[in-house]
Amino acid sequence: MLDGTVSTAADESTEEFPQQSVERTAEQSEPPPVILRAATTAAMFLCLATALVHVLLVFLHVAPPNPLSQQYSRQVNAWVFPLFEQNWRLFAPDPESVNRQISARTMHTAPDGTARVSGWFDLTAVDNSAVEHNPFPSHTAQNMLRRAWSSYLENHVGDDQSRTQRALMTQQYLTNIASDRVAAHRGGNFEAIQLRVVTLPIAAPAPAVGAAVAAGAPKAPDTRYLPWWKVETDSHGN
Repeated sequence: MLDGTVSTAADESTEEFPQQSVERTAEQSEPPPVILRAATTAAMFLCLATALVHVLLVFLHVAPPNPLSQQYSRQVNAWVFPLFEQNWRLFAPDPESVNRQISARTMHTAPDGTARVSGWFDLTAVDNSAVEHNPFPSHTAQNMLRRAWSSYLENHVGDDQSRTQRALMTQQYLTNIASDRVAAHRGGNFEAIQLRVVTLPIAAPAPAVGAAVAAGAPKAPDTRYLPWWKVETDSHGN
């Protein structure tokens, strides 16, 4: 009778030991709740601080010029450009008053040292043909070349000298777009490229019946030739 009682107690203790060891192992494998809460809190504060800094820098970028935005303009521009650029065109659109025709020609130096200049290639016509009769035109065909030229004008006031890092960046961006498109449609090797921009004023709408016609002849097209820009060696074989 005593032997049966002892054996039963021994069996129960033997069954309890593995269960307790498994529970202890599971408890040891789980991270302490205090450390987990601390990590979660730190990540939350980091995200909140990043969001606040982002909102502040974007606000300084779109706000009217003030001493604070002028003092920290370098830091603001480094954060905003090129991924977070903002403008007010959605709320106050500025419709185009002119049409621009952007063309490009290239120059290649032959083995005998002779410089050969190609004819003009109409980059704008390529974009227009991709947009016309296309119900879902791509953003590239609609805006890339046009926005690149607008950015170039904003950063080159009066001449074509790149006096700032951003002006140099916009010049290189425009060069890359033109050289890539010429190489894709014409092929061949070239070491330099030149752009020609013809600005055509949009004619005013016809006056209503009986309205007075405004005096003045229509403005003539304006043609601007940009300097020759070197094209870096790339996959096109230039």
